[in-house]
Amino acid sequence: MRLLFLGDIVGRTGREAVLSRLPALREKLALDLVVVNAENASHGFGLSPAIATSLLQGGVDVLTLGNHAWDRRDLIGHITSEPRIVRPLNYPPGTPGQGSVVVELADGRKALVVNVMGRLFMDPLDDPFRCMNELLNKHRLGATIQAAIVDVHAEATSEKWAMGHMLDGRVSLVVGTHTHTPTADHRILASGTAFQTDAGMCGDYDSVIGMTKEPAVTRFVRKMPGERLQPAEGEATICGIMVETEDATGLARRVAPLRQGGLLAQTLPDF
Repeated sequence: MRLLFLGDIVGRTGREAVLSRLPALREKLALDLVVVNAENASHGFGLSPAIATSLLQGGVDVLTLGNHAWDRRDLIGHITSEPRIVRPLNYPPGTPGQGSVVVELADGRKALVVNVMGRLFMDPLDDPFRCMNELLNKHRLGATIQAAIVDVHAEATSEKWAMGHMLDGRVSLVVGTHTHTPTADHRILASGTAFQTDAGMCGDYDSVIGMTKEPAVTRFVRKMPGERLQPAEGEATICGIMVETEDATGLARRVAPLRQGGLLAQTLPDF
């Protein structure tokens, strides 16, 4: 199975870049499944139902969220009827939506997509490690599912690494989101799981993590609230990671980063 995960979409330019490039990428890379983190897609904060629909109709198979999941209150009702939008698994019981989804491809193969949120320097949610262990007791890679992607929405690199090693050999890909900066450590771990600490963002990198520079810089310089942060609207780079899995095991055979458009060095998987 050929899987593509794209990091946090930030604002209009990030959305437009994903929607304009994804059809050609799906064809060129022969992608079976595309997962995108969309928790910043609506003007940098949250995800609206209308934008979710446009992304799902535009070639994305599953949307994951994070700490901005509920910034758009209109998503609360929508998420209960749209299983392809996945909020963090470790929200408390009774939270609307679901933390995972099993997607069935046209050929009958199944892929599990999971979203968990870290706890270091973030909201004190339930234990993401325990939640992942409980979930994977219900799914077996290479048997009940043919692939599994875990989006770890977390601040601390150590927490993402720890999750990667705990899940090594049990899922196809563990990839971090939230910091909006692509890391250079994409690799296949010892037991066959692909890993990258952070996929980066789909947005304008002439910015402060996707937001216009001046107001963001002023907040650090003056240490006072300023004008509301706005997404930067220059040309976006779409950032992510592609994995090709073994059919028999669901583990990673090849992994490579993807960066297209905008300011960052360009790279496209060649498998």
